[in-house]
Amino acid sequence: MRRVRSIAAVRRVVEEWKRRGDHVGFVPTMGAIHAGHLSLVRRARAGALRRQRARVVASIFVNPLQFGPTEDYRRYPRRPARDRALLRTAGVDLLWEPTVAMLYPPDHRTRVRVTGLEDALEGRSRPGHFAGVATVVLKLLEAVAPHTLWLGQKDAQQAVIVTRMVLDLDVPVRVRRGATVREPDGLALSSRNAYLDPEQRRQAVALSKGLAAARTRLRAGERSAARLRTVIRRVWRDYPAVREDYVAIVDATRLEPVARVRGRVLVAVAARVGRTRLIDNFEWESR
Repeated sequence: MRRVRSIAAVRRVVEEWKRRGDHVGFVPTMGAIHAGHLSLVRRARAGALRRQRARVVASIFVNPLQFGPTEDYRRYPRRPARDRALLRTAGVDLLWEPTVAMLYPPDHRTRVRVTGLEDALEGRSRPGHFAGVATVVLKLLEAVAPHTLWLGQKDAQQAVIVTRMVLDLDVPVRVRRGATVREPDGLALSSRNAYLDPEQRRQAVALSKGLAAARTRLRAGERSAARLRTVIRRVWRDYPAVREDYVAIVDATRLEPVARVRGRVLVAVAARVGRTRLIDNFEWESR
């Protein structure tokens, strides 16, 4: 695995691969690498067409723009040696580790906003978060110029917003999603799980259990969004450390609330367990 810092260096490497006809997949991360990230690396490596050589670029960049003033930018886990070893073992060809000054020099003023999508769900609790996400993803894509961008389903709203941005700005990349990777008890893998103490970790499983109960009701034919939200909240009553931020059922593309489940919807939850804020979701499509 080759490691680079500068934008110019990552461009040189990728341009050479493209001249050879290689397929370039890109997995952006903020470090604190876990099995969810590694599953995206594997998908990126498997994404080349027949007769193409697959090349995988990963980035590690803790993006300050997407942290609010009361959030955990300085506390965010940073373990670069461990992260590099995991990405190398998973088969990353090029690891890009830009600095804040490289991506945001002192006179940097531009922000990317995807109106109508950035204020729903996470955006209500984290104003400005998705402007930071969209800005950094566009900058990363401009530098790497991959054929395919791989994102995780756990951050479903982020994937919806990035997909809309790519379409609206004619960015020549295909956005793909990898399924949420979970612990054996169902907890979605997240870098922030490291903040949970043992009791909080036991309580945190409420998010996935509530979603599982809603999925069971959907399979049984329930289509009322209000009743599905009640199902999730009823499960959460058994987990007193879980404090709801939102329980939402929205159109999976527009992120607008729905009263009844028709077509493809996103069932999404967010809650605090102690000081740690966790999210989870699943998509459902009515046939």
